[in-house]
Parts: sequence; structure tokens; C-alpha cells
Amino acid sequence: MAWTNEDVARQFAEIAALLTLRGEDAFRVRAYERAAAAVGAAPRDLAGLSADEMTAIKGIGASTAKRIVEYLTTGRIAMLEDLRAQVPAGVLELTRIPGLGPKTALLLHDQLGISTVEELRAALDAGSLRGLKGLGAKTEDNLRQSLGRMGAKDTDRVPVADAVALADELCDRLARLPQVRRVTWAGSLRRMRETIGDLDLLAAADDPAPVMAALRDADLVDRILVAGEKKTSVVLRRGIQADLRVVEPDAWGAALVYFTGSKAHNIRIRERAVRKGLTLNEYGLWEVQDPDAAAEAAPVRVAGSTEADVYAALGLQPVPAPLREDAGEVEAAAEGRLPAVVTLADLRGDLHGHSDWSGDGKASLEDMVAAAAARGLEYWAVTDHAEDLTINGLTRDDMRARRRAIAELQDRYAIRILDGAELNIGVGGGVDYDLDFLLDFDFCVASVHTLFNRPREEQTARILAAMEHPAVNVIGHPTGRKIGRRPGYDIDVDAVVAAAVRTGTAVEVNASPQRLDLSGDHVRRAVDAGALLTISSDAHSVGDLASLRYGVATAQRGWATPGGVLNCLPLDGLLEVVNAKRGPGHRRVT
Repeated sequence: MAWTNEDVARQFAEIAALLTLRGEDAFRVRAYERAAAAVGAAPRDLAGLSADEMTAIKGIGASTAKRIVEYLTTGRIAMLEDLRAQVPAGVLELTRIPGLGPKTALLLHDQLGISTVEELRAALDAGSLRGLKGLGAKTEDNLRQSLGRMGAKDTDRVPVADAVALADELCDRLARLPQVRRVTWAGSLRRMRETIGDLDLLAAADDPAPVMAALRDADLVDRILVAGEKKTSVVLRRGIQADLRVVEPDAWGAALVYFTGSKAHNIRIRERAVRKGLTLNEYGLWEVQDPDAAAEAAPVRVAGSTEADVYAALGLQPVPAPLREDAGEVEAAAEGRLPAVVTLADLRGDLHGHSDWSGDGKASLEDMVAAAAARGLEYWAVTDHAEDLTINGLTRDDMRARRRAIAELQDRYAIRILDGAELNIGVGGGVDYDLDFLLDFDFCVASVHTLFNRPREEQTARILAAMEHPAVNVIGHPTGRKIGRRPGYDIDVDAVVAAAVRTGTAVEVNASPQRLDLSGDHVRRAVDAGALLTISSDAHSVGDLASLRYGVATAQRGWATPGGVLNCLPLDGLLEVVNAKRGPGHRRVT
């Protein structure tokens, strides 16, 4: 999604949330939720479009377009600012805690003065919630569990996709400057962490002054924190801090290594440099000067212009940025056994996606197929929700009708459209439909969508039971987390991974930036166990297909290779795996 679209969508989502907190009419709230969804799913960058051009986009009406133009022109939406003034500061943040709704957030604020996550933690520890009307012991327990599985800084950090969109926008602007030779983002964003605290930008230029000034003067900047010769720090309109450093071109590679991090990775490679009689900093890899040498002797830079040169001079394979977490990657690089991790180019298809046949899909089946084909995919699985998800799910008759629509589209598109479903894993491990009906599908994802708070043993058992089903090809978003909004349910990941190996069921790396589930750490455990993965977008709109990049980065963080990813196989290889899972005596997919 373009940064402009992402920023505007966030404004409408906040309006909807604030209207909810004020107890406004549900239909009005829903209208702004739909506006946020429509902007988020828009196939074009809204920046520079006229109001008439915006209304030509599905889901954007005249009223929505007017507010978008207001925001793009003035940097504000008057209605949103009025709502912010009417709702106590901090209450909106509380509603992002799983299990804490608007009424409870207002109650906590009005009765106890709570307006931050940390204040809520302290109040729970002190027992201050006891006795408040409508809050019982069960509510306290649920909140403790949610907070316990949320990172302490979850609500203060930005999802990786939001950060990437903003960093790309800034880098694109800086790249247009004649002084800039190279520019990119570094830090935890380049390592593709799930959430980002701030943005680290790095540019190569002979004259840093105009580059620094361009960032300070950008209309995306809210205020300037540091305006130095080597570093500029600003707070962006989005509320994120951005730090820009400009280095000479010959130091580009060393600076990129240094500012990408992680800190632990950098310590490890600096130790290696010292053992080789070298010193490594952001300006290069240098020979240690002889103390007896003449004072005017210039230091000798061994490497620095590219990252590959720096790693090679240290006797290491180049380490991909997502692996730089001091998790054994330096030792592996020294021994020449660093894996050739999966890349976006390795993906042949996408095995989890939705259309507007199910209630939460935002684009037509043909639009989704056309977009998948335009991305060069060999196959795309449409896995709309099944009937047990009563809000969005499709009945058997719906699925049969959709199957006819797929057949009609297949005649017009070279990409193979896999007739799929996202099944619901019931509390006992059962899934939608009967076996005979399920075998009519080409590919099935099975996911937990309800009853997240079951005990660890029960939650794990229901997933293991679903994995035994011959028509279940992959477990979707296996822990059910939504980053910063809902912690994952408690499961035994190692037991699920072991069952994946035993049953021939894949486990998903859900590429939605709101999920990234499995996480990088969980992927590493799956890789070590030999489990098969899928990397799927879980796209609900055309723009969501681009999220595959985040799933790939998450898989890289777990050291996944193409050989361990199901949708890196060509179509015939994929179908062999599907049919092997079905076993003898069941209908085969062709």
C-alpha cells in the first residue's frame, strides 16, 4: 500500500474508533470503518488524485473523497481533531488491548485515571480493578493474560508495513536529489522486525548538507530534534522518529552494516575483526595502525564500499539483513554453511487469499486473479471462509457457485486458480463440511477463528486433530496473534511442528503485517524440525498481495530455504504434496 493510502486509512480508522468511544450510532461507525477499508484496498495512490478520480475507486464516495482531499491539502481532518478533543487522551490506546472494549476503557479512565498500558498493569497488580461495576475476576484474568503475552512496548511501536511505506516515501524523495548516490533504510526495519520503534535512513553523498536539509524541510516532518553535520533527527507527522545519516560513497557498505545492526551481531563481527588485526566502524574496515608508524601515516581501509566486501574481508559469507540477530549466523557464515534463504522470487504461488465471495473480501474474484497473475505467480488459491464462520462463511451452494465462476475465469487466465477454502477448526478439531465435499476442493487451509482462550492443552489438541484430516493441507496463522492488538493463543508450537512433519501438513507463515504468524522464532523451530512451510499473503484486497514480501522476510529470519516452502514448488509438485496428504482411495487433484 502507498504511504499516502496507509496514512489516510489510519485517519478514518481512528475516527471510527473515537465515534465508538463516544457511543455514536453503529451505522455511522461502520461507515467510517468501510471508508478506512476502501482507502486501504485502493489500487491507486491517492496522492495527487482529484475528488472525482477518488470517487471512481470502489468504496470511496463523495463524502469520503472530500475528507481525503481535506487531509491531503491541509494535513488534518477537522472532524478527527474535534473527536480527539472530546475523548480523554490514552483511552483509545487502552481499547487496543485484547479483551478491553470502549466502555471498559472509559470506566477505567474515569474511575481510576488509567490511560496507559503500564498504568493498567500496575492497577491489576494492586488489585485496583476489584469492585468496579461489571469487572469480575474473569475479566481481570483475561486482561492479565493479554498483557502478559503483549510486549511491554507493543502499543508504542509501528507495524513493519506501516514503517516500510513511510521509509520508502522518504527514501524516494531523497533519491531525487542530485547529490545522493545511494539511499536506503537500515536498522531494525531492514532486519524486518515485526514492529519498529523508529526509522534509520542512510544516504551516500559527497555533500551531506543539502540531503540533511531536504529531510528537515519535508512536509512529512512535524518537528526537528537534531540538525547536525553527521546526523539529522526528526519526528514525522505520523509520530515516528526518523534518523538520517549521510556518509561518503566509499563508506557505504560499512555504514550499512553498522547501522543495520543488530547490536549483538555487530559486536560479534567486530570481535572477529579484532582477532584479524582489524577494526570495524561505520566508516570502513581498517588495518590497525602500528603505534611506531609515523603520525602522518594515513590509516588503510581494507573494505567499506559494499557490505559484501566487508563480510568477505572478515572471512564471512554475506549475511542477509534479516538474519543479523546473533543467532548463530556469524559462526555459520564463517564455516560457509549459511543457508540460501528463500526470496520473493522463489515463490511460485500464493496459497491463502480471499475474494468478495466471503464477507470480508474487498475485491472481486477476477480482480484478485488478475492481480495475482500480474505479479507473475504460477498459481493462486482462493480460500474464502467456510460455512462455520457464520458472518463471512460460504455455504455449500455458495462454494458450488463460486466453483463455476472459477471455471469461467480459468478459461481466460493462464494462472492456475486453485479452488480452495479456509476451514474453521472447531473446539474438538473438526472442520467445516463433510469429507466428500472437502475432497472437491484443490487446496484447504484450516485455521482457528473462535474460542482463543482455551487452555494450552485443549488449544494444541484441536489443532493437532485438524492436522490429521486428509483434506487439510496447511494450518493458517497458527497462533492467531494480531500484532499489537491480540496476543497469540497459548499452544505448544513444538508439538504442532512435530505433527506437521508426521502428517505431511504444512504450517503457514502468514504474511499479513498484522499477523506475521508464524513468527521468525517459530519458523526457526519449524525449519530445524524439518516441517514444511507455506508463505501466504492472506490477501483480502488486491493491495494485500504485496504483503508476501513481509512473509518472506519473516521466513528468512527463521532461516527458511526454498526447499522447505510448499509454494516454492511448481504446480505439479504442489499437487503431488496435496495428493500425498490425501492418501490412497481419495480423489486426486489434477
